[in-house]
Amino acid sequence: MAQDDPPEDPDKSTEWAEVRTDLAEDRNIMAMERTFAGWMRTSFAAIGIGLGFKAVFGAFDPPWLAKAIATMFILAGGWLAITAERRACHTLDKLQTHKFEAISTPNFRALAYAIAAGSLVLTAGLWVLNDGAISG
Repeated sequence: MAQDDPPEDPDKSTEWAEVRTDLAEDRNIMAMERTFAGWMRTSFAAIGIGLGFKAVFGAFDPPWLAKAIATMFILAGGWLAITAERRACHTLDKLQTHKFEAISTPNFRALAYAIAAGSLVLTAGLWVLNDGAISG
């Protein structure tokens, strides 16, 4: 393309290289945000699998087995959320935005910790509640 041809002026060429590098860094940040969103979806999926497992196989014998398997999936979902947040914040600390505004680190943390806290509350409810009544 005509606009991609190198300019005759070496200073202009350096300027173009810096702009392209800046834009590449912005693309990396956007890719990191998409990856974080993907891990959040995976986290919710793991929690959903745990709930579904308990709902479908709740009549296992022994009765604690379905709860234990569901608990593993639910807690794995919370762990995935925290791990994704740590990786996203670590990557965001290394990169700088140039042409757009990135999501702030506290937003990543708030979402991840809310999912992790929800998975803990859900796990506690799974073991404490029995058919809508508190177990004795």
